[in-house]
Amino acid sequence: MNRNNFLPHVALALVLVLVAAFAGQLRRWQSEWKQRVRIKPVAEKKHESINTLEGASEEPRTFSRPEVLVKFKSGVSETAIERITLGLHDQVEDEIEAVPGLDAIDDLDDANAETVAAEYRGLPEVEYAEAVFEISADDAPITPRDPRFTEQWALFNDGTRGGVKGADISAMHAWHVTTGDDDLVVAVLDSGVDYTHSDLTNNIWERPKNIAAYEDKEIGTIQDVHGYNALDNNADPMDDNGHGTHCAGIIGAEGGNDIGIAGVNWKVQIMPLKFMNAGGYGTTKDAVEAINYVIDRKKAGVNVRVISASWGSTQKSRALEDVIRKAYEADILFVAASGNATTNNDRTPHYPSSYNVPNVVSVAALDRNDQLASFSNYGVKSVAIAAPGVDILSTWLGDEYEEKSGTSMATPVVAGVAALIVAENPKISVDDLRKKLLASVDPLASLKGKIVTGGRINAAKAVGAN
Repeated sequence: MNRNNFLPHVALALVLVLVAAFAGQLRRWQSEWKQRVRIKPVAEKKHESINTLEGASEEPRTFSRPEVLVKFKSGVSETAIERITLGLHDQVEDEIEAVPGLDAIDDLDDANAETVAAEYRGLPEVEYAEAVFEISADDAPITPRDPRFTEQWALFNDGTRGGVKGADISAMHAWHVTTGDDDLVVAVLDSGVDYTHSDLTNNIWERPKNIAAYEDKEIGTIQDVHGYNALDNNADPMDDNGHGTHCAGIIGAEGGNDIGIAGVNWKVQIMPLKFMNAGGYGTTKDAVEAINYVIDRKKAGVNVRVISASWGSTQKSRALEDVIRKAYEADILFVAASGNATTNNDRTPHYPSSYNVPNVVSVAALDRNDQLASFSNYGVKSVAIAAPGVDILSTWLGDEYEEKSGTSMATPVVAGVAALIVAENPKISVDDLRKKLLASVDPLASLKGKIVTGGRINAAKAVGAN
């Protein structure tokens, strides 16, 4: 090979060596670059506890609900705020842009919110700090779909027909808590109940199959399907007067069924007890037998907690008093009408409402203006409570509805509220039930010095709705 041919070959070899060397270096650079930018899977990330500002970017920002709202003083920088919160092991969940310096802060230790707020209030950089608290909606009252509910001023008085707006038992607010309990039984001791009425039929008590029929030593076996007829000593308590059906509807006409009216309880079991005839009269003997029946059913396992008694006399019966006392011992409340003679029961007792037995609650009647009804008895020592009792619309015979007035109508209002209390507190004793009833009133000037509580029953207060 001559010299002229040799030099090009040497030059080509040097170029190839340089290219190979550069390629090797390029691979090394690529390898190092990949190592520097390698992305680790989430599972591989490890975080140390935060002690410095520099470490803040290492902790994932997973927020729970903020516990406190803190307003930092003007001039405190975001860096200072971040230093303070990190030092307390907290983090800013949100900055409230409309109020400079106001931050919603999440305490990462889940300490008591008021304790955290107090901690911030002690800092010189903080203008104020407060615990975050819940706010509930001012719920609109529950209005049942029953087409004639607007006529039931006792449950909701909108001021029509000359009434005073709000002069009612606040039922619509109570119904936010409970509309009743279909396992609870209220006995209506009266002229019986039309248990076929379309607005009552689903709320009529029926003896459970696991409870034996009623047995009486003298009368024998009574196949009590829907209650008891003490007048005729049989199992058919059908109403032929209307009074008992009217009282039953006040307590428990089915609510929200698009029929007629709503009872104080939308769902409840009404136990019909008949001891008065078609003319509206009965005897103490039949009343005693009917109450005796209720006590027997309670002992047999029926969850009867209230007896509603819209009747009375100025004559006292020791036997009637004794059996009411036995009802008390069986944990049954006895709600009784104070009477319609415009008299003072402290001076002229009216029975059974004036019996001095712990389970008796005597009821006076009010009109739609929160005034004591012109006919109602009263007594600052003997009449416990008042309820609406004038022009009260309720169920009637023949699947009808009628307005009636009397302490007879006020009594089932109170019995119904008692049932709402039991629905919300199933294990409440009869003593506590009576006490809660009497404590759940709206004081009225018209009742001051007239009745024990000086007030009208408030169903919402009774069940803790307000």
